[in-house]
Parts: sequence; C-alpha cells; structure tokens
Amino acid sequence: MGRDATRERLFTAAIELIAERGFTGTAVDQIAERAGVAKGTVYYNFGSKAGLFDALLDYGIGRLAGSLRTAAAGLDPSAALDAVVRAELLFLAEHESFARLLIAETWRRGGDWQHAALMIRERVVGVVADVLRASVDAGLLRADLDVGTAASAVFGMVLVVGLDWQALQPARPLAEVEATLLDLLRGRLAGSVPS
Repeated sequence: MGRDATRERLFTAAIELIAERGFTGTAVDQIAERAGVAKGTVYYNFGSKAGLFDALLDYGIGRLAGSLRTAAAGLDPSAALDAVVRAELLFLAEHESFARLLIAETWRRGGDWQHAALMIRERVVGVVADVLRASVDAGLLRADLDVGTAASAVFGMVLVVGLDWQALQPARPLAEVEATLLDLLRGRLAGSVPS
C-alpha cells in the first residue's frame, strides 16, 4: 500500500473514531487498528495524534472547500449560491463523520480551536463569501449585505441542517432539504431586492 493510500486509511479511521468517541477518547492504537496499520505508521506519517488531527482538519476542509469552489465555478451569480448549498449538502451526506467532527471538536480543542476555526473561515466560508459578493455585485442581493457574516451564517445553517437531515431524516429527499434552505436564504439575503 502506498503512502497516499495509507494516509487516506488513517484519515478515514481517525474521522470515524473521533466522531464516535471524541478527540481525547480516541487513542492512536485504535486509529492504527481501524486503519489496519501498525501504530508506528501513525507517528511516521503525522508525528503525533495532534499532528494527525491537524492534518485531518486541513485535508477535510480542503476537500470541502474544493467541492464548493468546483460547484460554483463558471456559474452566474444567481445559480452559484444554489450550487454551493447543494454541494455542501452532498459533501455532508458523503462525509457525515467529518461534519460531526467539525462541530464537536473544532471549537473544543483547547488553544488550537482558533486555528481550526480560522481555516474553516478562510477556506470554506471564503468560497461562500465569494459567491455572495458576486451576487451583491450583480444586484441580486442587497447592496448593504454584510457578506462575511452572511457567509458564516449560510455555511453554518447548511452544516446544521445537513447533519439533522443525515441523522434524523435520512429518508427525506435531498431536493426537499435543499429547496427549504434556498427559500430561507433567498428571502433573508435578498431583503428589499425584487425577485
């Protein structure tokens, strides 16, 4: 097994275990066992459990940001927000354990929480902010919209609704969840701009 495949297995095992047991409740031995590798492999690849967690956040946040950016690429501003909301919901459906990890651990990890929250804000919320800014510039959203706060609210709302959908309403169709979110977003973000 190559190094990339080993790291992928370690990421998957760590995400699942930390989502199940929390960061402090997860031992390196457990991560290695679930990934099917020797304990030393974790240290060889990441240096420590904290190093693995930081790399895990970087990896997952990068994948989420890439999914959102790809979804919005080349679309006009009126369609880009819809595409970003749908991409976030699809990412959450595919990577529910990582989403739970973001909520449960990112803001709880001692002094490192600010670094993790900043990574999310810069890389993921930044994509949403770019989409909203383009919509403001196109006259689709109110000119006085606080884009940074609105982007955080959109990301957070979709994250929580997506987890609710996956945990409590998994049989509910994606299209219904997406439509409800978009109705809420359009009404609040557009303000006095006619539809």
